Amino acid sequence: MPRSTREIIDQADALAHRFEEHVSDLSNARSADTLRHVRQAFLDRARAEKELLVAVQSARSDNQSWSAIGAMLGTSGEAARQRYGPTIATNRPQLSKENR
Repeated sequence: MPRSTREIIDQADALAHRFEEHVSDLSNARSADTLRHVRQAFLDRARAEKELLVAVQSARSDNQSWSAIGAMLGTSGEAARQRYGPTIATNRPQLSKENR
């Protein structure tokens, strides 16, 4: 159903007036502090996970066994290998044929 330009302008003016006169009900407003805390905890965990991966890579480069690494992580060597082994393998630089 086509509307006239005047009807469209009148509706836009009415909506603008409602927007300008609107009073927010802040009784339901919440602080974002708890969400900021969640975000910070997530970032801290990500940093710690990265640091742990680097430490495990370093231990493996130092020829430490998966059993010893697992003991430091409070788990079995097999669990440590399953968790970190594939990540270490994908992050290991590839050797050229001359360096193999």
